[in-house]
Amino acid sequence: MKRLTLPLSPAEVAILHAGDAVLLSGKVYTARDCAHKRMFECLDRGESLPFPIENAVIYYAGPCPAPAGKACGSCGPTTSARMDPYAPRLLDLGLGGMIGKGEPGEETVAALKRHKKIYFAAIGGAGATYGNAVKKMRCVAFPDLLSEAIYEMEIEECPLVVGVDANGESVYRRS
Repeated sequence: MKRLTLPLSPAEVAILHAGDAVLLSGKVYTARDCAHKRMFECLDRGESLPFPIENAVIYYAGPCPAPAGKACGSCGPTTSARMDPYAPRLLDLGLGGMIGKGEPGEETVAALKRHKKIYFAAIGGAGATYGNAVKKMRCVAFPDLLSEAIYEMEIEECPLVVGVDANGESVYRRS
């Protein structure tokens, strides 16, 4: 098990291999379908994104409201392939990586490889575990989208697997 703290350096990304188990800590931003659509509307208008994209990690999730005494409620991943229309462009803009459920598409994998970035796989159905890893959370954009707004989260030892490494190797397509 590798313990990593965001943002990851190129050297840290280079030593990660598809299938490695990690405990990830640091700052991530949530964004699902609606938030991605709005981010692209901002970009298409020539506006800045609502958070610094350089080396950021986007978690494809929509957090549930926090119960008393917690920073976040359940926060399970959504299907990564749904963000494939957006991921390559965000990687081209400097995105450091993503966290999601399931296999990303070929264009996303090619962009990860081209930019030497990483995709972490989260386990569907483990939303309570991922919610417990959130130590702080605040909405940074699109609050009208409720759980699909963009949230900045501080996570601590969030259990993940390297789904696609910087060389384009994937746990979903082992040779």
